[in-house]
Amino acid sequence: MTFQPVEFVPVYRTAEIRDIEIKALACLQPPGLMERAGLAAAQIARDLVGDRGRGVLIVAGPGNNGGDAFIVARHLKSWWFKVSVVFAGDAAKLSADAKAAYSAWRDNGGDTIERIPSGQCWDLVIDGLFGIGLQRDLTGKHAELVAAINAMGTSVLAIDVPSGLEADTGRIMGCAVRATHTVTFIGLKPGLLTLDGPDHCGQIHLCPLGLDAAALHTAQGAVIGSAVIATALPARRANSHKGDYGSLGILGGAPGMVGAALLAGRAALNLGAGRVYVGLLAADSAGYDPMQPELMLRAVHEVLKLEHLNCLAVGPGLGQTPDAHHALAAALPSKLPLVIDADALNLIAADAELQQLVTQRTAPTLLTPHPAEAARLLASTTAKVQADRIAAACAIATRYHSFVVLKGAGSVCALPDGAWFINTSGNPGMASAGMGDVLTGIIAALLAQGADSKAALLAGVHLHGAAADSLVAAGSGPVGITAGEVIVAARTLLNRESTVAA
Repeated sequence: MTFQPVEFVPVYRTAEIRDIEIKALACLQPPGLMERAGLAAAQIARDLVGDRGRGVLIVAGPGNNGGDAFIVARHLKSWWFKVSVVFAGDAAKLSADAKAAYSAWRDNGGDTIERIPSGQCWDLVIDGLFGIGLQRDLTGKHAELVAAINAMGTSVLAIDVPSGLEADTGRIMGCAVRATHTVTFIGLKPGLLTLDGPDHCGQIHLCPLGLDAAALHTAQGAVIGSAVIATALPARRANSHKGDYGSLGILGGAPGMVGAALLAGRAALNLGAGRVYVGLLAADSAGYDPMQPELMLRAVHEVLKLEHLNCLAVGPGLGQTPDAHHALAAALPSKLPLVIDADALNLIAADAELQQLVTQRTAPTLLTPHPAEAARLLASTTAKVQADRIAAACAIATRYHSFVVLKGAGSVCALPDGAWFINTSGNPGMASAGMGDVLTGIIAALLAQGADSKAALLAGVHLHGAAADSLVAAGSGPVGITAGEVIVAARTLLNRESTVAA
């Protein structure tokens, strides 16, 4: 089955935003982009303050983000808000647009102060210190302003990106504003969605400023939306049987880690795979799973001999013993779609021959590393992987000719053709044992039922996080969410959101 077209919301790196801005300037009618951005931010600020005391503190920086802030201040003042503006820059060094915004603020009776007044309270703080152009860590007075904003306990609206957050990666540049709302312009930025972005941007308001960004620049990145769930699988026919929904083999379950393989198997069954065989390395494991007796437990070599499988998954609870290495080496030449997770990734990272087997595969390969596993696959460090998660995911996809999800806050999915996606579902309750095993089972189940690799990866990742979100919404988290609960919640969502039950 081929992946049905889905409308994805594009995500743009800074260089892409600059390209859009340049193209827009060639055909844009007044007002200019800065005026449009300032008005859009001011309208959101007005809605956030509402009918309260109407006191707003604006912190304007030395660049174009500061120019946006001055326009916000001018509009709010014209709407009779009490506005205080801290200017952390030099008017003589502003760009032409920012200087015009500063002058218009002064010409309309506005003034600026050098530091945040003590002993005052505001209904809203607007962060206009730095935007997407920040290239150095914040220090000195700028770092002091960030610390002061964060210490206020007041709602914060960040302009474009929270100051100190690197727009392309979500990395904190020394320190960063913790905003409750972020108004971002033209298109979404990856730094808002991954790594530390979700902890700093609050609710995101996207304002396109009257531009059709997609027509001006084709983005390589996008956000995974819930629509992928609806299109991943076809509707089930009444005249069908278990063989129509795929047979899946899962290899893992070394002594002391059998639970990981069973979780993957349970996830696969609950997400619709017709038959699931779990090949266990632990010779003394029980002959069946009392919690899920529908699973067929076998020795690893028995599963590998099955001729009716539609998909294989290797890694949950696999370990790194010689037996584990042998099982992985036997699975890699398979002509079936293959999901590789956990210790299977670590074995590949440490063995050049296994790496060659991966790159030589002709069937789809899906890798699901967390940051430390990704670092091993790239012969790098976890810190470097986290410093640019998109680049790391894309590098793994290229090196191993694979479909990749780099797990974590704002999981990044990368495809062999260079496209990448950020997933925004999920919550901190997923920092719990067994979650990765469940994700492996979900993705493998979709593959076994006929979803293509892109559909299985994107839908599986989004469904996994959305299931955990539904548990939180129902009051069952985030503290204490278990991987087993996510399985049941994912099944509910798949049946509600997709066409399978149509």
